[in-house]
Amino acid sequence: MNIHMTGRQVDLTPDIRDFCERRLKALERLLGSVLEVDLILGVEKYRNKVEINVKGKGAGLVVVEEASEMMSALKLAFESLAKKLKKEKEKYREKKRRKGREQKAFVPPDAADGRRRIIRSRDYSLKPMSLDEALILFDLEKRDIFVFRKLGSEKFAVVYRRKDGNIGIIEPE
Repeated sequence: MNIHMTGRQVDLTPDIRDFCERRLKALERLLGSVLEVDLILGVEKYRNKVEINVKGKGAGLVVVEEASEMMSALKLAFESLAKKLKKEKEKYREKKRRKGREQKAFVPPDAADGRRRIIRSRDYSLKPMSLDEALILFDLEKRDIFVFRKLGSEKFAVVYRRKDGNIGIIEPE
């Protein structure tokens, strides 16, 4: 990370340089892969102005703060920079999360390879049973559909839950 300090009508004392370097080192984990940091300190009449330009990969941040004393202006500027960096980092993180969710929402796994998948289900019973027994199993296991063999014959029947909440039965003839 390259740090450039510029003083406009102000002397850059070792205290100011040390303070700025310490604060930038503290913010280094938030800065990530930043290429350059430009610190411009200036005095205009009774105001001390601090401008921090952060240039990174693909984006840049600018923070400008004013105060009556140089150290308080620097503190305000570094606090503002920390807030902006956290906000940008959170935006980036959220953008990555959203990107993963959108892909899952718009590309179902069935359509990904162009074929329909067959998923086996255990919603049937091979042993012959009456309609009452089938309804008890249907309700106990909270199923949407249940296939069973009718008692006393070799025919199958289907019990299913209808959209209106009632239970339907299909018996082939």
